[in-house]
Amino acid sequence: MTEIKQQEYELLSEIAQDSLVTQANLSKRLGMAVGSVNWYLKRLIKRGYVKVSHLDRTRLKYDLTPEGMSVFTERAVQYAKDSLRIYKSFRQKALDVVSQLRASNITKVYLDGNDEIMDIMRLTCLEAGIALESSPDNVTLKFSEQDYKIVYSKPG
Repeated sequence: MTEIKQQEYELLSEIAQDSLVTQANLSKRLGMAVGSVNWYLKRLIKRGYVKVSHLDRTRLKYDLTPEGMSVFTERAVQYAKDSLRIYKSFRQKALDVVSQLRASNITKVYLDGNDEIMDIMRLTCLEAGIALESSPDNVTLKFSEQDYKIVYSKPG
């Protein structure tokens, strides 16, 4: 895979969306100093990933070259592959927890959390026929330290 810094990838992405974007707008969108935007753009131009042309005395147009588009696409595909690998890992962890729940005849749980990682658990529970409770009365599932945890409520 071609080595490209995250900031360079983000610039390529912005240019791919809007070739008439200004350095000031790139700075705002990416939360990067204008000087840094300029430095990275010069680097991308020198590497042959971006072509710059003058529209008039003050306006520039940035275009991805075929090489730039290739690097951008390669990075996007690698990101998608990495994301799927991570998803599969969390999905397997969720399946393992659901298997433990079913082996213990647990049919209802409360999910503590509302992010993408807990969404994986939510879907896994629903697929397995485990009902989701609205309050943490009996069994709670949470995510901490890179793993799903089963927490049993103490009897009153």
